[in-house]
Amino acid sequence: MKMHELAPAPGSRRDRRRLGRGHGSGRVKTSGRGTKGQNARSGGGTKPWFEGGQNPWTMRIPHKRGFSRARFKVVAQVVNLRDLEGTFANGDVVNLVALRQRGLIRDVSKRHPVKLLGDGGLTKRLTIEVHRASAGARAAVEEAGGTLTVLEDMAGHPPEAPAAAPSAGLPAL
Repeated sequence: MKMHELAPAPGSRRDRRRLGRGHGSGRVKTSGRGTKGQNARSGGGTKPWFEGGQNPWTMRIPHKRGFSRARFKVVAQVVNLRDLEGTFANGDVVNLVALRQRGLIRDVSKRHPVKLLGDGGLTKRLTIEVHRASAGARAAVEEAGGTLTVLEDMAGHPPEAPAAAPSAGLPAL
């Protein structure tokens, strides 16, 4: 038997290391924290967002109007007419689930809306349900004899009824 062939018995478990419990523990005095410094102190260490003393991210971002954070950005999943032409048969219903099953989109949630673009041609009569569609794509679908239904937008408003702007009590001009 060699050193690299040693292994614990099947089913055995090793006790967890108990720090700061004296000489018998095998980790005396500093308990594996080293000597002095920020990480050796009780309650010491850095927060996950600490950047080593350089100007933090929250202070580097612009404070002026017009700045938008990328995490709120909505990126649409694009489906072109040529993708539908080669994937679906005449008279099929093209909805989010069907697009996902055929691998044309990755996500079916409202966080990643599906937009139909007019790249390529369409000769098949399809019933299409997507979140958004370009004017060229809408015209091509209707020209082929199909129907295009636009689903609710990200805020949950139906496409026919946009949210009304508050009037603030002023008469309309």
